[in-house]
Amino acid sequence: MMLTALALLLLAVLLWLAARWLRRRSGLPAGQVIYSDTDAWQRNDRTLFAPAYQLIGKPDYLVRRGDEITPVEVKSGRAPRRPWDSHVLQLAAYCLLVEEALGARVTQGILCYSDKQFVIPYTPALKSALLNTLTEMRNALSAGEAHRNHNQATRCAHCGLRQSCDERLA
Repeated sequence: MMLTALALLLLAVLLWLAARWLRRRSGLPAGQVIYSDTDAWQRNDRTLFAPAYQLIGKPDYLVRRGDEITPVEVKSGRAPRRPWDSHVLQLAAYCLLVEEALGARVTQGILCYSDKQFVIPYTPALKSALLNTLTEMRNALSAGEAHRNHNQATRCAHCGLRQSCDERLA
C-alpha cells in the first residue's frame, strides 16, 4: 500500500513538472487560461463582439490574473526583429474586444512566435492607431477600394474566406 502511494505521489510530481514546462514553452503568462481557440487545447465557439466598434474576433488565448485579462496571439513562424504592425494591430483588436465584450481591464497583450515572444503594451496611442485603421478599412470598403492581397498563393489557398471570395486565385 505504501509503495502504491509513493508511486502515485511521484507520478503527480512528474505530471506537475511536465505541465509547468509546457506552460512555460507555450509563452502564456502566469494566470488562469479562461479562453482558448487553438487546436492545442480545445476549439472555442465563443466569438467576442464589440458592437460599438462593429468588431468581432477570437483570440488564441485569454489569461486572467487578478482583475486583468491578457490576450495572447500565437504565430507559427519565426519572430521578426520587431513584431509586424499587422500583428500588433490584430493583438490591439483583441485587447479592445476584451475591454468591450468582457468589461475587463487590459494593459497588455502578448505575441508568441515559434522562437520568441513580445509583450505589447495596450496604450491609448495603440488603441487610437487601431481605431484609425478600422476607419480607413471601412472607408476603403465602402468606396469599393478594398481588395485582398494575393501576393502569397498558399495564403489564398488556405484562407477561411476562400469559398466566398470573388478575388480568390484559381
